[in-house]
Amino acid sequence: MIKVKICGLSSPESVQAAVTAGADFAGFVFFARSPRAVTAAQAAQLARGVPAGVGKVGLFADANDAAIAAVLAEAQLDYLQVHGAETPERVGQIRARFGLPVIKAVAIAEAADIGRAQGYEAVSDILLFDAKPPLAQDALPGGNGLVFDWTLIAERKWTRPWMLSGGLDAENLAEGVRISGATMVDVSSGVESAPGIKDLAKIRRFIEAAKHLKLEN
Repeated sequence: MIKVKICGLSSPESVQAAVTAGADFAGFVFFARSPRAVTAAQAAQLARGVPAGVGKVGLFADANDAAIAAVLAEAQLDYLQVHGAETPERVGQIRARFGLPVIKAVAIAEAADIGRAQGYEAVSDILLFDAKPPLAQDALPGGNGLVFDWTLIAERKWTRPWMLSGGLDAENLAEGVRISGATMVDVSSGVESAPGIKDLAKIRRFIEAAKHLKLEN
């Protein structure tokens, strides 16, 4: 069964659309440069619209312990997603310090990146494979709408569950799942009308497409 994470939720309407359509995870971004960024107070309010059984995920990028703790003091989260240049040692520290499952995003562009991803298996609970961001100095670590070569992770065996991310939308979802073998998918820009603006109809279509795949499997 395909599980779906809708990331970068920033309005009550988008949260409601995601959970009503059947999302398994609701993602909130705590990275100030992102157009999807929310404050801890905003996330706390939005999280109230997320029912039990839907994982509330907080996305951080190279955040220190104080920044993560400040969010957790206000917003109740079920997972911490680290989406920066965190080392395996740092990921392990975050996991031990906060006692929450950690999703580690790994940027993929070439075969060498797969070996790097393996270094995170022992210290994270879920791996998330995303496209490597552009080389521009101000590029965001994720949410860029870029697709990587899905064959790089096809037929790989991992000791942790993993998510496919990077440029997914309702139109290419089936192909991405078929090629990569993913059982969990993550989407942000693929369900937006503009950066940071979630399109409620696109959210519904994406989740419906995933549910159709579940029926086929």
